[in-house]
Amino acid sequence: MDYLRSFGSAAVSTLVQKSGLNLPFSLGAKVYSCETFWTLYDATKREDGSPVSVFEYDLTHPLNKSTIPLARNSLRKLRTIRHPDVLRFIDVVESDSAICIMTERVRPLPLALSQSSSNVPREREDWLIWGLHRISVALAFLNDSASSTHGNVRPNAIFITPSGEWKLGGFEVLSNPKDDLSVIYTMGGLMPDAMACAPPEVKKEGWSALKDVPVSAADGYALGLLLHAVFNPTHPPPPTAQPPHPPPQVSSRGAIPSSVFPSFKKLLNPNAKLRMSPKNLLDIGMAESDGEGHGFFVRNRLVKVCAGLDGFTLSSESEKASLLRTLKESASSFPPEFISYRILPCLASALEFGGASAATIVPLVLQFGKNVAPDDYGSAVVAPLVKLFASADRGTRIALLDNLPDFAEKLDKKTVVDRIWPHLQTGFTDTVAVIREATVRAIVLLSPKLSDRILNNELLRHLARLQSDPEASIRTNTCILIGRLGPSLGYNTKRKVLVPAFSMALKDSFVHARVAGVMAFMATAECFEIDDVASKVVSAVVGATLDKEKLVRDQAFKAVELFIKRLETHASTMPETASTEDGGEDLNTRLPGAYTQAGLVNSATGAAAALTGWAVSSLGKKARLICLA
Repeated sequence: MDYLRSFGSAAVSTLVQKSGLNLPFSLGAKVYSCETFWTLYDATKREDGSPVSVFEYDLTHPLNKSTIPLARNSLRKLRTIRHPDVLRFIDVVESDSAICIMTERVRPLPLALSQSSSNVPREREDWLIWGLHRISVALAFLNDSASSTHGNVRPNAIFITPSGEWKLGGFEVLSNPKDDLSVIYTMGGLMPDAMACAPPEVKKEGWSALKDVPVSAADGYALGLLLHAVFNPTHPPPPTAQPPHPPPQVSSRGAIPSSVFPSFKKLLNPNAKLRMSPKNLLDIGMAESDGEGHGFFVRNRLVKVCAGLDGFTLSSESEKASLLRTLKESASSFPPEFISYRILPCLASALEFGGASAATIVPLVLQFGKNVAPDDYGSAVVAPLVKLFASADRGTRIALLDNLPDFAEKLDKKTVVDRIWPHLQTGFTDTVAVIREATVRAIVLLSPKLSDRILNNELLRHLARLQSDPEASIRTNTCILIGRLGPSLGYNTKRKVLVPAFSMALKDSFVHARVAGVMAFMATAECFEIDDVASKVVSAVVGATLDKEKLVRDQAFKAVELFIKRLETHASTMPETASTEDGGEDLNTRLPGAYTQAGLVNSATGAAAALTGWAVSSLGKKARLICLA
């Protein structure tokens, strides 16, 4: 099996091809092993690149010869049993030397427990009780619905998904008493350290003793030992695990919650027929009564949140509001992996159905996103929100637009152009004014990521239409938006669009739209060629100096002053004249003084007199020149 462990090399690929194996995965790092029995690897699914896990049963190892039937039983059971709390089977590769089972990406419980040892005690307890709840549900299903005994409930048989959820695996000895292929009764002792989780009747009479007791008896006892192991990982097994199996004492409770301890004692009852089953534990834990030792599951924060998320779409509005309030108040206390892989996907799924909750859920998604690892933010937060832009539900759309400032910077240009813009632009023509206005505001954030084609063509066509919108606020915001877009537009687009757009705003009946028009001219002052400033811009703005509203007039005078100063600055760099008559004599030497720099006038009367004198003198000179000719 060395070729599987180093599957990346070319030589290994050739070996795989010659062996006839067609692996649906690329094997990664080794994660864990159960002695020589099985080894767990991280892997990648070849079909879509998704993360998976691979359990390798090495059939060639000398110590594994007798356990080959157990490996094949594990495959058979895992392939046929489907349940939300059972390890999810994906595919398998079988050969004479190995069985490689591909499942959802997981890590073993012992590894997860060691990595989470530094968690806040209260949060750790919540996680452990939630996990035991999921395992109890899985065992109740196997015992009651499948009429089977798992027979191998221990930390090595439990696996943790990326979301922190517990999944039951380890089906090597899973057996139904009515099944001719049942292996637990004859081969249960072949499992590594099989007696560690064996009940008293097995230790006394062997595994065949399970035929005469309820199918849940062995699993109930092992569940009790598991409960002790996860709450007291550094303690040895309780004394009741060894003959003569005395009842558990309070001194052996350790970190086991006091509400769970009564059930713990019943799980470890030496009498198989009186022993509590996983189903009984589940019923007591989910009981709403206030009796001692009841309700430890139903009151668990994670259990309640998961139940609420799973049934969110079918819940009443009051139930939805209660769950969302709980999530908001406890947002910072959930484990990051639980947020990324459990809460956020469920919230995003709920948003796909739209409804009034969108205004609450979208901000909540972004709030939870603050606790998500940077590597997961794109897939856990951004991707679901981007997908929602295709929603036709107005509540969802307005919620996205209102909260766009919180995630716009996380969007890349390709996503904006290909996945957001095609849906976003429909908001410009929406019949609801709030959507139209929110869409206009959104462009301010997204414009740096729009293509030139969209900016200079599609977007401007929408904005031209909105300048005639019935809503005054939309007309005003549209003018402001065009002003902000001005510097990023193409050269020809600037000359063609800006002056007409702002001039139109100056004629608007809404005073703030007219103010926006004047300010837009000022904000884009550098976008205009100096010739356009003189011939178009000033003439457009100067009319606003006589607006009926003082607010507009004051702003217009400031704009005129700005553009006149720009014209003066440019004019100061120009030559005094660029014209000469035939013969090469400079006109300035032949024109009256009133036309020269020294003869500039500062009043209307002076200008009129100078103009008359200049005209008569010029005509006189011209007449003399003609006569001389």
